[in-house]
Amino acid sequence: MRGDDQFHVKYRWWIAALLFGSTTINYIDRQTLSVLAPYLKHDFGWSNSDFALIVVAFRAAYTIFQVVSGRLLDRLGTRRGLSFAVLWYSAVAMATATAAGLRSFAAFRFLLGAGEAANWPGAAKAVAEWFPEAERGVAVAMYDSGSAVGGAVAPVMVVWLYSTFGSWRPAFVITGLLGFAWVAAWRVVYRSPAPIGKAADAGPAHSWTSLLRRRETWGIVLGKALTDPVWFFITDWFAIYLVSKGFKIENTLLGFWIPFLAADLGNFAGGGLSSYCIRIGWPVLKARKLVVLLGGIGMTLLIPTIAVSNFALIIALFAISTFSYAAWSTMGLTFPADLYPSSEVATVSGMSGAAAGIGTIISTLAIGTVTDRYSFAPVLMGASLLPVVATVLVFVLIRPAVNSE
Repeated sequence: MRGDDQFHVKYRWWIAALLFGSTTINYIDRQTLSVLAPYLKHDFGWSNSDFALIVVAFRAAYTIFQVVSGRLLDRLGTRRGLSFAVLWYSAVAMATATAAGLRSFAAFRFLLGAGEAANWPGAAKAVAEWFPEAERGVAVAMYDSGSAVGGAVAPVMVVWLYSTFGSWRPAFVITGLLGFAWVAAWRVVYRSPAPIGKAADAGPAHSWTSLLRRRETWGIVLGKALTDPVWFFITDWFAIYLVSKGFKIENTLLGFWIPFLAADLGNFAGGGLSSYCIRIGWPVLKARKLVVLLGGIGMTLLIPTIAVSNFALIIALFAISTFSYAAWSTMGLTFPADLYPSSEVATVSGMSGAAAGIGTIISTLAIGTVTDRYSFAPVLMGASLLPVVATVLVFVLIRPAVNSE
């Protein structure tokens, strides 16, 4: 692909827009349960620990199939791989309407996680194939921002559906239909490009063992493992957290979506800042690490929420933290495309997603137990400090000496 070919320049941003759409739908489908959690807990008599088991079922599948889907996407290709994945999880999302209790909810969430796991490895692979280094930060920000948009849209959409139909079941059916429309558009639009950048040097994919011998792989993997639990704490538990602070979910919708909007802005701020630094001559990794550093500092602002009871201030502190997380995450998602050929990008991305899944499963179980026995205070402390450790590991393990800058 020629860099001055205006058609290809415009076309690749259409690809990014479709990836944004898949991520948005992905999050609407998974957030449907989280938004309905207070109602479902009441209807079925679940404790926080019971709800945690359902969340863990999703995380377990998401963890396992991040690794599997990453490898399959590198072999099947982006178009076929993402088509199958979105069809799968959309059908499962709709089928969740038939759930009748803790076990069936857990089973459907496991199947949902198996399908949704392919989104990020697939999107990372598409970006590696279509975008040069100076544009990847913004392209990753664009598709990753769909998580924040989906998280912001889901509460309004799902609560409205629940109020309209007087039941939680139609919410799963209607939100699940969105994925089928996306697949139709994806199949019409997407095609594989001629390789660019590192993708042009792609040869046979290395084994998982070989990839794990590289220290930058561990920087990517451990970074995701220690930061993603912060985001999933907010997406899975924010409604329950607000209720624990004495707020009614129906009265908090205006504020509920603000941290998700902040995350959306954080995606583009992080991607835009790193891309700007690269354009003015910074080495790629130095530009990425600047954003990682600022994001790691910003996430520590969850700690003050422990002592705060004012709704607006709680929302503001969560918003700064999600903004910072999203900027950090954009860099974490960009690293595989920066450091590996396209034949390995989805595999490495899947490995980091699996590590994030393991970290999230551990944190989810801990959150359920700790909040039932104590409060959210220890959880907020951990969610603020783990990203600091992740930031240090990125600086130590991902160094310019191992990159071709």
